[in-house]
Amino acid sequence: MKSVLREQVINKEGAVFPSKTYMSMVLEPAYDEAKTQFIDSMLEIHYAHLIMLVEQGIIEDAEAKKIAKAVQKLDVETIKLSSYTGEFEDLFFEVEHSLIEEAGDIAGNLHIARSRNDMGIAIYRMTLRTKLLVLIEKAIKLREALIELTAEHKETVMIGYTHTQQAQPTTLSHYLNAMTDVLTRDIQRMQAAFRTVNRSSMGAAALTTSGFAINRERMKELLGFEEVIDNAWDAVAGADYIAETATSVQLSALNLGRSMQDFLLWGTQEYGAFLLSAPYVQISSIMPQKRNPVSMEHMRALLSSVAGDCQTVLLMVHNTPFGDIVDTEDDMQPYIWKAVEKLGGIYELLTSVLLTMEVNKEVLLKRAQESFANVTELADTIVRKDGLSFRQAHHVVSSTVKELMRSGQITLHSLTLELLNKQFMKIVGKQSSLSEEELKQCLSPEYFVQIRSLEGGPSPTRMEKTIEVRQKEQSDLIFWLNERKDNLSKAALNVKTITSKWTDSQN
Repeated sequence: MKSVLREQVINKEGAVFPSKTYMSMVLEPAYDEAKTQFIDSMLEIHYAHLIMLVEQGIIEDAEAKKIAKAVQKLDVETIKLSSYTGEFEDLFFEVEHSLIEEAGDIAGNLHIARSRNDMGIAIYRMTLRTKLLVLIEKAIKLREALIELTAEHKETVMIGYTHTQQAQPTTLSHYLNAMTDVLTRDIQRMQAAFRTVNRSSMGAAALTTSGFAINRERMKELLGFEEVIDNAWDAVAGADYIAETATSVQLSALNLGRSMQDFLLWGTQEYGAFLLSAPYVQISSIMPQKRNPVSMEHMRALLSSVAGDCQTVLLMVHNTPFGDIVDTEDDMQPYIWKAVEKLGGIYELLTSVLLTMEVNKEVLLKRAQESFANVTELADTIVRKDGLSFRQAHHVVSSTVKELMRSGQITLHSLTLELLNKQFMKIVGKQSSLSEEELKQCLSPEYFVQIRSLEGGPSPTRMEKTIEVRQKEQSDLIFWLNERKDNLSKAALNVKTITSKWTDSQN
């Protein structure tokens, strides 16, 4: 007795490969990604592999000419606009069919000593390395903006916070420099990921290399890779290149998200630290006064999305067999692309937002001048001037502040030498030797900042030295980026130059 349900499934899905649902759910999306993301790298690999096969004497020059011309005749723009029909399993087989139709069966020799496995991994790596360089370039531009703003705000005094409470006076420059240093480490992790990504799998074939005497090192050079992945099994099975990229991008998003939270708080009317430029705010449909900092809000939300996409990558790798397997391939790749491209867009937007915002220096300074956040320096000064231990000095100052707050006096202006000496007498049994002028000086946030000139401190003189170092680092980062971009461009040009002797020939 036939199963009605089985008949319904066959009628709906078909009886030959691919089934309707498999096609719509897996093959069609993979094809759409491949035709836009992979076609250029695929053709670059075709040309490079052809060059290597000729140089190794595996195919003749005449054969290479036919194959190269067939590759040249492929209509890339038409391929990019095409739709998946199911006639071919994937883009690779569609392109191979077109080459054989154009050049004859000899075009099949282009696949000597090569598999979709090593070729596919090479394509993934070539695609990701390009996207990583774009991301790193945008991160470097954000870093440049942060350095510029650090220099601009060396004397923009503000309160620094710990545990979300007022802590000590510092400068906006000091905060922005801290952001710069975190971003620098993010960039360095991306550079490390790039080095891992930019390694050639070509010549690994399915997983055991080949009996043909091919030159894996030459393929590395032709495709602009920096290294060859030595072990062929590792070349087609290793997924840590994408996992390393995901972790570096994820951590970058988490790091930046913390500052986005600060900026959203500092932009409130109550805090009043800065005002965003008109292109980056939206109005309310009902409240005429509103200037909603939506650019900051969206960036915060999108940074969480970046972290989520990266986590998806890591989870898709988790507990997969160590071999060539689809979990680490077509289904996973788009998540890392989305994360990389989204983070790059955020870097670009934040650069614009920060360079155009208006900082309210007066409000920040006034808040610092009135805050008890300055009293750490009072304790330090008592140690230096009166010879107390720091713990004693801390006790004296803490008791003075508590007494002021108990009496309802909540600004630093109320802290007088008379009040300080009362606590001195109570705790130490004598008065402080500080003068009124010395007390006034050590309670000044500007003075607090000025004397903190140690390495890493916020004083303007220290920040000038720090900025010089950061600018030198910026030059080094730009050099690294340009060197990698030039290497890829030179490799592509070299392949084009070599193959032109075949494709430009009329005979």
